[in-house]
Amino acid sequence: MPAAVSHYSPYAGSWYPDDPSELRELLERVFTESRERTGPYLTPRALAFVVPHAGIVYSGVVAAAVYRHIEQAAPRRIVLLGFCHRGAPPGLWIPRIDAYRTPLGEVVLDQALAAELAARPEFGFLPESSVCDHSIEIQLPFLCRVAPSTLLIPLYVSHLDPAVRDEAAKALAELARDGAVLLASSDFTHYGKSFHYEPFPADAWVSDRLRDLDESLMEATGSLRPDLFLETLRSTRATLCGYEPISLLLATLRHLEDREEIFQETLDYQTSGELTGDYRHSVSYAGLGYFPYSAFHLGHEDQAALLESARRTLEHYQRTGERRPILPQGGTPALERRAAAFVTLHKQGQLRGCVGRRTALEPLARTVPEMTLAAALDDTRFPPVGREETGLDIEISVLSPFKRIADRSGFRVNEHGAVLHSGVHHGLLLPQVATERNWTADQFFEALARKAGAGSQVYRDPNTRLYVFRAQIIH
Repeated sequence: MPAAVSHYSPYAGSWYPDDPSELRELLERVFTESRERTGPYLTPRALAFVVPHAGIVYSGVVAAAVYRHIEQAAPRRIVLLGFCHRGAPPGLWIPRIDAYRTPLGEVVLDQALAAELAARPEFGFLPESSVCDHSIEIQLPFLCRVAPSTLLIPLYVSHLDPAVRDEAAKALAELARDGAVLLASSDFTHYGKSFHYEPFPADAWVSDRLRDLDESLMEATGSLRPDLFLETLRSTRATLCGYEPISLLLATLRHLEDREEIFQETLDYQTSGELTGDYRHSVSYAGLGYFPYSAFHLGHEDQAALLESARRTLEHYQRTGERRPILPQGGTPALERRAAAFVTLHKQGQLRGCVGRRTALEPLARTVPEMTLAAALDDTRFPPVGREETGLDIEISVLSPFKRIADRSGFRVNEHGAVLHSGVHHGLLLPQVATERNWTADQFFEALARKAGAGSQVYRDPNTRLYVFRAQIIH
């Protein structure tokens, strides 16, 4: 394709400042707030992301959580999946330009790859003027800041039949295997009269209801199943705008799982209602990252630091009676990662207590000593650990993010733990439980139902939800 003229983004001066100094100052502010909100640690080896696309003053902090990871990854190539809000012909479209111009400089398109993709039947070129949209172009200042030398392939994703989506996903998966990072641009729920979407009133509970709705959508994206994601959209009638880019991203990730299981991590979440104080008109923003399971592994230094922290916490309690977590000494910044974790105590091979935190609210450095105390003192199945009690062994389970599965066929015995939610019934079993008892998958799920206080018929209930996870077990 002959190189076309570069395109100056029309969103400069409206959706973000067109003055370079003002824009740099705004970006620095949202990146600083992102670090304060989500902590300094960044999960390595990112494969893909979902990123919002509102004005930078609204969604910029959530977007910065994504772009901080991209800055760390320093990819040679980024494939940006957006869409045209005013509509476009069915298919995948590359704008016919050679570069975007912004107040912070140019973002250059990978012309050779664009031509290679356009030679496939699923992809094609369109004039930039026919697809120009903020879903793509609001990302440009971020890319200028964190990846100024990275080559870009912008793809406007319009309606795709499932078979076309799968073929396009295979092509994108090959790019990802070659080191490209994928971004899908989408905001989440658009709530209010102006969006013709008011499934609940804008009362004192609207914030919680919006979060519940958005979390159901994020659970669906975390499944990596386009069919489950699209069915969730249909059932909730949720006004998530970038469903075609996200569906293509999920299909691509499923092809990448032939090498290693992939998990979604919520990097940040916020609503415009939270920012403005007016929930009568609110848009939700989510930053989601997709990582191979091994990206969550702790190295030997961190494992040793967590075990020592747990031991010293338990010893301090037994020596003084004071319930005080002793934080790790040493270790790497990975201990600042917010993750779910369980601590299990054994005595002479028998369970003596097991308590964990299912949500990734605090850094591992604090969660593990706190759960050590909880396992020793708060597991109601056992009396509290005595001050003079000896012979206790400590086991730490650091959990991956949870992944929703459509049914039990998505479970791998001896690899996965599982969570069951069904009305008032909730249960969790760690993956090592099946290994220790030599259970089959059916026996594991029977035990999970019992732990949740339900019978095996719970798995026939269409409202039952199942999630799997993996765990790094530290002895």
